Amino acid sequence: MPSACPSGSSAGLVPSVLRRPRPRGGFRRGSVLRGLAAALLTGGLLAGSVLTGAAPAAAETVYITADRMLDVRSGGMVARPAVLVEDGRVAKVGTVTDLPAPQGATRIDLPGLTLLPGLIDMHVHLTSRHDLHGYRRLTRNATDLAIDGVVNARTTLEAGFTTVRNLGAGSFADVAVKRAVEEGRVPGPRLIVSGPPLSALGGHGDANLMPYDLQREAEGVATGPWALAEKVRYNRKFGADVIKIMATGGVLSKGTEVGAQQLTEEEMAAIVKEAHMLGMKVAAHAHGNAGIKAAIRAGVDTVEHASFLDAEAIALAKKNGTVLAMDIYNTEFILGEGEKAGILPESLAKERTVGQTQRTSFGEAVKAGVKLTFGSDAGVYPHGWNAKQFSRMVKFGMTPLQAIQAATVVAADALGMAEEVGSIAPGRYADMVAVAADPLADIATLETIPVVIKGGEVVKDVR
Repeated sequence: MPSACPSGSSAGLVPSVLRRPRPRGGFRRGSVLRGLAAALLTGGLLAGSVLTGAAPAAAETVYITADRMLDVRSGGMVARPAVLVEDGRVAKVGTVTDLPAPQGATRIDLPGLTLLPGLIDMHVHLTSRHDLHGYRRLTRNATDLAIDGVVNARTTLEAGFTTVRNLGAGSFADVAVKRAVEEGRVPGPRLIVSGPPLSALGGHGDANLMPYDLQREAEGVATGPWALAEKVRYNRKFGADVIKIMATGGVLSKGTEVGAQQLTEEEMAAIVKEAHMLGMKVAAHAHGNAGIKAAIRAGVDTVEHASFLDAEAIALAKKNGTVLAMDIYNTEFILGEGEKAGILPESLAKERTVGQTQRTSFGEAVKAGVKLTFGSDAGVYPHGWNAKQFSRMVKFGMTPLQAIQAATVVAADALGMAEEVGSIAPGRYADMVAVAADPLADIATLETIPVVIKGGEVVKDVR
Protein backbone atom coordinates (compact mmCIF):
# COMPACT_ATOMS: atom_id res chain seq x y z
CA MET A 1 0.00 0.00 0.00
CA PRO A 2 1.14 3.51 0.61
CA SER A 3 4.48 4.27 2.02
CA ALA A 4 5.27 6.17 4.88
CA CYS A 5 8.43 2.45 5.51
CA PRO A 6 14.92 -2.18 13.12
CA SER A 7 17.81 -2.05 14.50
CA GLY A 8 20.01 -5.10 14.34
CA SER A 9 20.19 -5.13 18.09
CA SER A 10 18.15 -3.97 21.04
CA ALA A 11 20.71 -1.28 21.88
CA GLY A 12 19.01 1.93 22.83
CA LEU A 13 15.64 0.25 23.48
CA VAL A 14 15.50 1.31 27.11
CA PRO A 15 12.30 0.11 28.85
CA SER A 16 9.74 2.68 29.87
CA VAL A 17 9.93 3.69 33.51
CA LEU A 18 8.06 1.16 35.62
CA ARG A 19 5.19 2.39 37.70
CA ARG A 20 2.93 0.46 40.05
CA PRO A 21 -0.06 -1.07 38.25
CA ARG A 22 -3.17 1.08 37.98
CA PRO A 23 -5.96 -1.48 37.51
CA ARG A 24 -8.30 0.99 35.80
CA GLY A 25 -6.72 2.97 33.03
CA GLY A 26 -3.04 3.63 33.66
CA PHE A 27 -2.14 7.14 32.48
CA ARG A 28 -4.60 10.02 32.59
CA ARG A 29 -5.01 11.46 29.08
CA GLY A 30 -5.79 14.99 30.23
CA SER A 31 -2.78 15.24 32.52
CA VAL A 32 -0.46 13.95 29.80
CA LEU A 33 -1.58 16.49 27.21
CA ARG A 34 -1.71 19.39 29.68
CA GLY A 35 1.78 18.52 30.88
CA LEU A 36 3.09 18.23 27.32
CA ALA A 37 1.59 21.59 26.35
CA ALA A 38 3.03 23.29 29.42
CA ALA A 39 6.45 21.80 28.76
CA LEU A 40 6.42 22.97 25.16
CA LEU A 41 5.48 26.49 26.24
CA THR A 42 8.38 26.60 28.68
CA GLY A 43 10.79 25.48 25.99
CA GLY A 44 11.35 21.86 26.90
CA LEU A 45 10.04 18.76 28.61
CA LEU A 46 11.37 18.79 32.14
CA ALA A 47 11.52 15.61 34.18
CA GLY A 48 8.26 15.21 36.06
CA SER A 49 6.44 17.96 34.12
CA VAL A 50 4.23 15.54 32.22
CA LEU A 51 3.54 12.78 34.69
CA THR A 52 3.71 12.75 38.42
CA GLY A 53 5.73 9.87 39.76
CA ALA A 54 7.93 9.73 36.69
CA ALA A 55 10.98 8.70 38.71
CA PRO A 56 11.78 4.99 38.57
CA ALA A 57 9.84 2.95 41.12
CA ALA A 58 11.51 0.37 43.29
CA ALA A 59 11.66 -3.06 41.70
CA GLU A 60 8.58 -5.10 42.57
CA THR A 61 7.30 -8.60 42.05
CA VAL A 62 4.08 -9.01 40.08
CA TYR A 63 2.04 -12.21 39.81
CA ILE A 64 -0.32 -12.52 36.81
CA THR A 65 -3.02 -15.17 36.33
CA ALA A 66 -5.72 -15.81 33.73
CA ASP A 67 -8.05 -18.60 32.62
CA ARG A 68 -5.90 -19.48 29.61
CA MET A 69 -2.64 -18.49 27.92
CA LEU A 70 -1.75 -18.98 24.26
CA ASP A 71 1.72 -20.37 23.62
CA VAL A 72 2.36 -18.50 20.38
CA ARG A 73 5.19 -20.77 19.26
CA SER A 74 3.36 -24.10 19.58
CA GLY A 75 -0.22 -22.93 19.31
CA GLY A 76 -1.06 -24.77 22.52
CA MET A 77 -3.36 -23.32 25.16
CA VAL A 78 -2.21 -23.39 28.79
CA ALA A 79 -4.99 -23.66 31.37
CA ARG A 80 -4.82 -21.48 34.50
CA PRO A 81 -1.44 -19.94 33.70
CA ALA A 82 0.71 -18.02 36.17
CA VAL A 83 3.41 -15.53 35.19
CA LEU A 84 5.90 -14.19 37.72
CA VAL A 85 7.34 -10.78 36.85
CA GLU A 86 10.36 -9.17 38.47
CA ASP A 87 11.55 -5.68 37.60
CA GLY A 88 9.39 -5.53 34.49
CA ARG A 89 10.56 -8.81 32.98
CA VAL A 90 9.17 -12.33 33.06
CA ALA A 91 10.99 -14.39 35.70
CA LYS A 92 8.98 -17.63 35.61
CA VAL A 93 6.03 -19.08 33.69
CA GLY A 94 3.86 -21.93 34.92
CA THR A 95 0.39 -22.63 36.22
CA VAL A 96 -1.31 -21.54 39.42
CA THR A 97 -0.75 -25.08 40.71
CA ASP A 98 3.01 -25.31 40.19
CA LEU A 99 3.85 -21.59 40.50
CA PRO A 100 2.10 -20.10 43.55
CA ALA A 101 2.13 -16.38 44.25
CA PRO A 102 5.13 -15.23 46.32
CA GLN A 103 4.34 -13.48 49.57
CA GLY A 104 3.91 -9.74 49.06
CA ALA A 105 3.64 -9.91 45.26
CA THR A 106 1.29 -7.51 43.49
CA ARG A 107 -1.42 -9.62 41.88
CA ILE A 108 -3.04 -9.08 38.49
CA ASP A 109 -5.84 -11.63 38.17
CA LEU A 110 -7.65 -11.90 34.85
CA PRO A 111 -10.50 -14.38 35.32
CA GLY A 112 -12.31 -15.42 32.16
CA LEU A 113 -9.61 -13.99 29.89
CA THR A 114 -7.00 -15.44 27.54
CA LEU A 115 -3.44 -14.15 27.91
CA LEU A 116 -1.01 -13.74 25.00
CA PRO A 117 2.12 -11.67 24.32
CA GLY A 118 1.91 -7.97 23.62
CA LEU A 119 1.45 -7.47 19.89
CA ILE A 120 4.05 -6.03 17.50
CA ASP A 121 3.29 -3.84 14.48
CA MET A 122 6.25 -3.60 12.11
CA HIS A 123 4.97 -0.66 10.05
CA VAL A 124 3.28 2.36 11.59
CA HIS A 125 3.38 6.14 11.23
CA LEU A 126 2.76 7.54 14.69
CA THR A 127 3.41 11.11 13.58
CA SER A 128 0.82 10.90 10.78
CA ARG A 129 -2.94 11.42 10.97
CA HIS A 130 -5.45 9.44 8.94
CA ASP A 131 -7.59 12.55 8.36
CA LEU A 132 -4.75 14.67 6.92
CA HIS A 133 -3.66 13.39 3.53
CA GLY A 134 -2.48 15.09 0.35
CA TYR A 135 -2.11 18.88 0.55
CA ARG A 136 -3.54 18.90 4.07
CA ARG A 137 -0.22 17.55 5.32
CA LEU A 138 1.46 20.82 4.35
CA THR A 139 -0.26 22.44 7.35
CA ARG A 140 1.76 20.36 9.84
CA ASN A 141 5.05 21.53 11.33
CA ALA A 142 7.60 19.57 13.36
CA THR A 143 5.91 20.41 16.67
CA ASP A 144 2.56 19.19 15.33
CA LEU A 145 4.18 15.92 14.27
CA ALA A 146 5.63 15.30 17.73
CA ILE A 147 2.33 16.07 19.48
CA ASP A 148 0.44 13.82 17.06
CA GLY A 149 3.03 11.13 17.80
CA VAL A 150 2.41 11.38 21.54
CA VAL A 151 -1.35 11.06 21.10
CA ASN A 152 -1.06 8.18 18.64
CA ALA A 153 1.50 6.32 20.75
CA ARG A 154 -0.98 6.06 23.60
CA THR A 155 -3.78 4.99 21.27
CA THR A 156 -1.56 2.29 19.76
CA LEU A 157 -0.50 0.97 23.16
CA GLU A 158 -4.08 0.78 24.35
CA ALA A 159 -4.94 -1.21 21.20
CA GLY A 160 -2.59 -3.93 22.48
CA PHE A 161 0.53 -3.15 20.44
CA THR A 162 3.32 -2.95 22.99
CA THR A 163 6.14 -2.77 20.42
CA VAL A 164 6.00 -0.93 17.08
CA ARG A 165 8.40 0.02 14.31
CA ASN A 166 7.83 3.57 13.07
CA LEU A 167 8.86 3.77 9.43
CA GLY A 168 9.15 7.34 8.23
CA ALA A 169 8.88 10.60 10.18
CA GLY A 170 10.01 14.09 9.24
CA SER A 171 12.19 16.18 11.53
CA PHE A 172 13.04 13.08 13.60
CA ALA A 173 9.74 13.57 15.43
CA ASP A 174 9.53 9.82 16.03
CA VAL A 175 12.89 9.94 17.82
CA ALA A 176 11.48 12.58 20.17
CA VAL A 177 8.39 10.48 20.88
CA LYS A 178 10.52 7.40 21.53
CA ARG A 179 12.70 9.33 23.97
CA ALA A 180 9.65 10.62 25.86
CA VAL A 181 8.22 7.10 26.13
CA GLU A 182 11.49 5.61 27.33
CA GLU A 183 11.88 8.31 29.95
CA GLY A 184 8.40 7.58 31.29
CA ARG A 185 6.99 11.00 30.46
CA VAL A 186 4.29 9.77 28.08
CA PRO A 187 2.64 6.36 27.56
CA GLY A 188 3.42 4.38 24.45
CA PRO A 189 4.80 1.15 22.99
CA ARG A 190 8.45 0.21 22.80
CA LEU A 191 9.56 2.10 19.70
CA ILE A 192 12.01 1.27 16.92
CA VAL A 193 12.21 4.39 14.76
CA SER A 194 13.60 5.36 11.36
CA GLY A 195 13.49 9.15 11.19
CA PRO A 196 13.18 10.45 7.59
CA PRO A 197 13.05 7.76 4.88
CA LEU A 198 15.79 7.71 2.22
CA SER A 199 14.47 8.48 -1.23
CA ALA A 200 15.33 9.47 -4.79
CA LEU A 201 14.88 13.06 -5.97
CA GLY A 202 11.24 13.40 -7.04
CA GLY A 203 10.45 9.90 -5.86
CA HIS A 204 8.14 8.52 -3.23
CA GLY A 205 9.24 10.18 0.00
CA ASP A 206 10.28 13.48 -1.59
CA ALA A 207 8.35 16.75 -1.11
CA ASN A 208 6.48 16.45 -4.41
CA LEU A 209 3.50 18.55 -3.34
CA MET A 210 5.63 21.70 -3.42
CA PRO A 211 5.67 23.81 -6.62
CA TYR A 212 8.84 24.88 -8.43
CA ASP A 213 8.72 28.37 -6.89
CA LEU A 214 8.95 26.79 -3.42
CA GLN A 215 11.56 24.19 -4.23
CA ARG A 216 12.22 21.87 -1.35
CA GLU A 217 13.68 18.41 -1.06
CA ALA A 218 12.71 16.04 1.72
CA GLU A 219 15.33 15.36 4.40
CA GLY A 220 16.20 11.87 3.19
CA VAL A 221 16.62 12.65 -0.52
CA ALA A 222 20.02 11.95 -2.12
CA THR A 223 21.50 10.69 -5.38
CA GLY A 224 24.22 8.09 -5.74
CA PRO A 225 25.62 5.37 -3.44
CA TRP A 226 27.98 7.58 -1.42
CA ALA A 227 25.41 10.32 -0.82
CA LEU A 228 22.81 7.79 0.32
CA ALA A 229 25.34 6.04 2.56
CA GLU A 230 26.00 9.42 4.15
CA LYS A 231 22.25 9.76 4.79
CA VAL A 232 22.42 6.51 6.76
CA ARG A 233 25.08 8.05 9.00
CA TYR A 234 23.01 11.22 9.28
CA ASN A 235 19.91 9.35 10.44
CA ARG A 236 21.96 7.29 12.87
CA LYS A 237 23.52 10.45 14.28
CA PHE A 238 20.12 11.90 15.13
CA GLY A 239 18.69 8.81 16.78
CA ALA A 240 17.31 6.43 14.15
CA ASP A 241 17.33 2.70 14.97
CA VAL A 242 16.37 1.41 11.52
CA ILE A 243 16.76 2.70 7.97
CA LYS A 244 13.71 3.02 5.73
CA ILE A 245 14.25 3.33 1.98
CA MET A 246 11.84 4.05 -0.85
CA ALA A 247 12.74 1.49 -3.50
CA THR A 248 9.72 2.20 -5.72
CA GLY A 249 7.01 4.76 -6.25
CA GLY A 250 4.03 4.79 -3.92
CA VAL A 251 0.29 5.13 -3.73
CA LEU A 252 0.08 8.31 -1.67
CA SER A 253 2.86 10.31 -3.33
CA LYS A 254 2.19 12.82 -6.06
CA GLY A 255 3.75 12.12 -9.45
CA THR A 256 5.23 8.65 -8.85
CA GLU A 257 4.39 5.39 -10.58
CA VAL A 258 3.47 2.94 -7.85
CA GLY A 259 5.37 0.00 -9.34
CA ALA A 260 8.36 1.84 -10.82
CA GLN A 261 11.79 1.34 -9.28
CA GLN A 262 13.29 4.65 -8.09
CA LEU A 263 16.59 3.70 -6.41
CA THR A 264 19.19 1.69 -8.29
CA GLU A 265 20.32 -1.65 -6.90
CA GLU A 266 23.79 -0.15 -6.43
CA GLU A 267 22.32 2.68 -4.33
CA MET A 268 20.30 0.25 -2.24
CA ALA A 269 23.32 -2.02 -1.71
CA ALA A 270 25.37 0.96 -0.46
CA ILE A 271 22.62 1.84 2.03
CA VAL A 272 22.38 -1.74 3.26
CA LYS A 273 26.15 -2.12 3.62
CA GLU A 274 26.43 1.09 5.63
CA ALA A 275 23.42 0.30 7.81
CA HIS A 276 24.50 -3.25 8.58
CA MET A 277 27.99 -2.06 9.43
CA LEU A 278 26.36 0.23 12.01
CA GLY A 279 24.18 -2.58 13.38
CA MET A 280 20.99 -1.23 11.80
CA LYS A 281 18.42 -3.09 9.74
CA VAL A 282 16.89 -1.83 6.51
CA ALA A 283 13.22 -1.78 5.55
CA ALA A 284 12.39 -1.17 1.88
CA HIS A 285 9.11 0.31 0.70
CA ALA A 286 8.59 -1.55 -2.60
CA HIS A 287 5.44 -2.23 -4.62
CA GLY A 288 6.75 -3.27 -8.06
CA ASN A 289 8.57 -6.47 -8.97
CA ALA A 290 11.76 -4.86 -10.23
CA GLY A 291 12.16 -2.78 -7.07
CA ILE A 292 11.28 -5.70 -4.79
CA LYS A 293 13.85 -7.98 -6.42
CA ALA A 294 16.54 -5.31 -6.46
CA ALA A 295 15.92 -4.58 -2.77
CA ILE A 296 16.15 -8.27 -1.86
CA ARG A 297 19.35 -8.75 -3.87
CA ALA A 298 20.76 -5.62 -2.18
CA GLY A 299 20.25 -7.34 1.18
CA VAL A 300 17.38 -5.45 2.82
CA ASP A 301 15.91 -7.10 5.89
CA THR A 302 12.22 -6.47 5.23
CA VAL A 303 10.18 -5.47 2.20
CA GLU A 304 7.14 -3.30 2.94
CA HIS A 305 3.91 -3.57 0.92
CA ALA A 306 5.35 -6.06 -1.68
CA SER A 307 2.25 -5.62 -3.84
CA PHE A 308 3.21 -6.96 -7.27
CA LEU A 309 4.93 -10.25 -6.44
CA ASP A 310 5.67 -12.70 -9.22
CA ALA A 311 6.98 -16.25 -8.71
CA GLU A 312 10.60 -15.15 -9.08
CA ALA A 313 10.24 -12.44 -6.41
CA ILE A 314 8.57 -14.90 -4.02
CA ALA A 315 11.30 -17.49 -4.58
CA LEU A 316 14.01 -14.86 -4.08
CA ALA A 317 12.46 -13.67 -0.81
CA LYS A 318 12.22 -17.24 0.46
CA LYS A 319 15.78 -18.08 -0.56
CA ASN A 320 17.23 -14.98 1.11
CA GLY A 321 15.07 -15.17 4.22
CA THR A 322 13.68 -11.70 3.48
CA VAL A 323 10.64 -10.85 5.58
CA LEU A 324 7.60 -9.30 3.88
CA ALA A 325 5.29 -6.84 5.67
CA MET A 326 2.12 -6.56 3.60
CA ASP A 327 -0.55 -4.07 4.71
CA ILE A 328 -3.64 -5.77 3.31
CA TYR A 329 -6.32 -3.99 5.36
CA ASN A 330 -5.82 -0.32 4.60
CA THR A 331 -7.00 -0.50 0.98
CA GLU A 332 -10.53 -0.54 2.45
CA PHE A 333 -9.98 2.73 4.29
CA ILE A 334 -8.27 4.44 1.34
CA LEU A 335 -11.03 3.59 -1.12
CA GLY A 336 -13.85 4.07 1.37
CA GLU A 337 -12.75 7.16 3.30
CA GLY A 338 -9.68 8.47 1.47
CA GLU A 339 -11.34 11.20 -0.57
CA LYS A 340 -12.82 12.77 2.58
CA ALA A 341 -9.36 12.62 4.20
CA GLY A 342 -7.75 14.56 1.36
CA ILE A 343 -6.16 11.71 -0.60
CA LEU A 344 -5.46 12.91 -4.14
CA PRO A 345 -7.49 11.53 -7.08
CA GLU A 346 -4.33 10.08 -8.65
CA SER A 347 -3.60 8.22 -5.42
CA LEU A 348 -7.11 6.78 -5.29
CA ALA A 349 -6.66 5.58 -8.87
CA LYS A 350 -3.35 3.94 -7.97
CA GLU A 351 -4.93 2.19 -4.97
CA ARG A 352 -7.59 0.70 -7.20
CA THR A 353 -4.86 -1.01 -9.21
CA VAL A 354 -2.86 -2.13 -6.19
CA GLY A 355 -5.26 -3.34 -3.49
CA GLN A 356 -6.57 -6.63 -4.84
CA THR A 357 -3.28 -7.49 -6.52
CA GLN A 358 -1.49 -7.11 -3.19
CA ARG A 359 -3.98 -9.42 -1.49
CA THR A 360 -3.47 -12.04 -4.19
CA SER A 361 0.30 -11.68 -3.77
CA PHE A 362 -0.12 -12.12 -0.02
CA GLY A 363 -1.91 -15.43 -0.50
CA GLU A 364 0.76 -16.69 -2.90
CA ALA A 365 3.53 -15.72 -0.46
CA VAL A 366 1.76 -17.57 2.37
CA LYS A 367 1.41 -20.72 0.25
CA ALA A 368 5.09 -20.54 -0.70
CA GLY A 369 6.23 -20.34 2.93
CA VAL A 370 7.78 -16.86 2.76
CA LYS A 371 8.35 -15.18 6.12
CA LEU A 372 5.50 -12.73 6.62
CA THR A 373 5.20 -10.28 9.49
CA PHE A 374 2.48 -7.92 10.67
CA GLY A 375 2.70 -4.40 9.24
CA SER A 376 -0.46 -2.31 9.21
CA ASP A 377 0.66 1.11 7.85
CA ALA A 378 -1.46 2.69 10.62
CA GLY A 379 -1.50 6.43 10.16
CA VAL A 380 -2.80 5.94 6.65
CA TYR A 381 -5.91 4.71 8.47
CA PRO A 382 -6.75 5.45 12.13
CA HIS A 383 -4.29 4.52 14.84
CA GLY A 384 -5.84 1.99 17.18
CA TRP A 385 -7.37 0.09 14.26
CA ASN A 386 -4.12 -1.86 13.74
CA ALA A 387 -5.68 -5.19 14.68
CA LYS A 388 -8.29 -5.01 11.91
CA GLN A 389 -5.59 -6.48 9.68
CA PHE A 390 -5.64 -9.85 11.50
CA SER A 391 -8.97 -10.92 10.01
CA ARG A 392 -7.78 -10.00 6.50
CA MET A 393 -4.59 -12.00 6.97
CA VAL A 394 -6.76 -15.00 7.80
CA LYS A 395 -9.22 -14.29 4.97
CA PHE A 396 -6.43 -14.17 2.40
CA GLY A 397 -4.50 -17.26 3.37
CA MET A 398 -3.16 -17.50 6.93
CA THR A 399 -4.39 -19.58 9.81
CA PRO A 400 -5.28 -17.60 12.96
CA LEU A 401 -2.11 -18.89 14.62
CA GLN A 402 0.05 -17.79 11.69
CA ALA A 403 -1.48 -14.32 11.83
CA ILE A 404 -0.81 -14.05 15.57
CA GLN A 405 2.73 -15.36 15.11
CA ALA A 406 3.29 -12.69 12.44
CA ALA A 407 2.64 -10.07 15.14
CA THR A 408 4.62 -11.81 17.89
CA VAL A 409 7.46 -14.28 17.35
CA VAL A 410 8.03 -13.60 13.64
CA ALA A 411 8.08 -9.85 14.22
CA ALA A 412 10.40 -10.21 17.21
CA ASP A 413 12.82 -12.29 15.14
CA ALA A 414 12.70 -9.76 12.30
CA LEU A 415 13.54 -6.97 14.75
CA GLY A 416 16.46 -8.93 16.19
CA MET A 417 14.64 -8.75 19.53
CA ALA A 418 13.50 -12.36 20.05
CA GLU A 419 15.08 -12.38 23.52
CA GLU A 420 13.23 -9.19 24.48
CA VAL A 421 9.68 -9.28 23.10
CA GLY A 422 7.22 -11.44 21.19
CA SER A 423 6.59 -14.24 23.70
CA ILE A 424 5.75 -14.80 27.34
CA ALA A 425 8.97 -16.44 28.45
CA PRO A 426 11.66 -15.90 31.09
CA GLY A 427 13.87 -12.90 30.35
CA ARG A 428 11.41 -11.15 28.03
CA TYR A 429 9.70 -7.91 28.89
CA ALA A 430 6.43 -8.59 30.67
CA ASP A 431 4.35 -7.24 27.78
CA MET A 432 0.98 -8.98 27.48
CA VAL A 433 -2.61 -8.56 26.39
CA ALA A 434 -5.72 -10.36 27.59
CA VAL A 435 -8.84 -10.96 25.48
CA ALA A 436 -12.29 -12.32 26.20
CA ALA A 437 -12.46 -15.05 23.53
CA ASP A 438 -10.06 -17.66 22.18
CA PRO A 439 -8.21 -15.77 19.40
CA LEU A 440 -7.58 -19.04 17.54
CA ALA A 441 -11.35 -19.51 17.26
CA ASP A 442 -12.22 -15.84 16.73
CA ILE A 443 -9.31 -13.74 15.43
CA ALA A 444 -11.49 -10.60 15.50
CA THR A 445 -11.37 -10.65 19.31
CA LEU A 446 -7.96 -8.97 18.95
CA GLU A 447 -9.74 -5.84 17.66
CA THR A 448 -11.17 -5.17 21.14
CA ILE A 449 -8.53 -5.86 23.78
CA PRO A 450 -9.74 -5.07 27.32
CA VAL A 451 -6.44 -5.48 29.20
CA VAL A 452 -2.94 -4.35 28.18
CA ILE A 453 0.17 -4.90 30.31
CA LYS A 454 3.55 -3.37 29.53
CA GLY A 455 6.60 -4.20 31.61
CA GLY A 456 4.39 -5.84 34.25
CA GLU A 457 2.25 -2.71 34.62
CA VAL A 458 -1.43 -2.54 33.70
CA VAL A 459 -1.73 0.33 31.23
CA LYS A 460 -5.32 -0.43 30.23
CA ASP A 461 -8.14 -2.32 31.93
CA VAL A 462 -11.68 -1.80 30.66
CA ARG A 463 -13.26 -5.04 31.84
